[in-house]
Amino acid sequence: MNDFFEQVLNFASETTARIGKQLMQDFGQVQASQKADGSLVTQADKWADREIREAIADAFPSHDVLSEEAEHTFYGAEWCWVIDPIDGTTNFTRGIPIWGISMGLLYQGTPVFGYVHFPPINQTFHAFWYGGEKNGAFLNNQPIHTSPDSPSHNHFFCLCARSTSVLQKPFPCKIRMLGVTTYNFVAVASGTTLGGVESTPKIWDIAAVWVILQAAGGVWVSLKDEAVFPLQEGEDYGDRSFPTLTVARPELVPVFQPLVQFLGNKK
Repeated sequence: MNDFFEQVLNFASETTARIGKQLMQDFGQVQASQKADGSLVTQADKWADREIREAIADAFPSHDVLSEEAEHTFYGAEWCWVIDPIDGTTNFTRGIPIWGISMGLLYQGTPVFGYVHFPPINQTFHAFWYGGEKNGAFLNNQPIHTSPDSPSHNHFFCLCARSTSVLQKPFPCKIRMLGVTTYNFVAVASGTTLGGVESTPKIWDIAAVWVILQAAGGVWVSLKDEAVFPLQEGEDYGDRSFPTLTVARPELVPVFQPLVQFLGNKK
């Protein structure tokens, strides 16, 4: 790992640890308000967003930032962070201990580093993917890889709240719903589940885990006829969703994609 990426990793680790420590004090104790898209936001989200953006400005002054709570437009910067200060705000407000801080770093519009810290369960995932090489994915600094197993009713597949209609037909795995996009997808990366689907994830939900999943050997499938990355200069990503299927390996794409492909056609 070169000096720059060592700096990036240390920065993400120190920043999320600091932010996470304070968020644990607010966990289950704050009131939420509803945004225009129906999702929840708290003062803790806004505080964490501001703290992370200020930390990036101090450490990497030439880098841009996209954030769920602030800037939504990609202006074409060579380096750009995409952050979600609390992924899983509903869980956070209700005292459910699965929520995390997500930070992805883009180079020329495509993620090359992902870092997601889940304070309540002491799990931190990160990965690098640059120079055309997969450079490994890690959980608490230990290497992880997707599962080699075949689907069965003793294996898991994760849905989001907006994709439960897939259960109108028989499904080859047990279903779980975690309520957090990033954890849905890193569960595939770590081998906990064989796949997962999210019908309305935004760019800050997926930038970091896009790297982690693929570096761990998983497959990212867009359910729309468009690539997510690279981001397009001048594009406002505030209202754009990217229906996504993730699976543990290529052989599972034809197993699961026909069951969830229709989610890509939803408005």
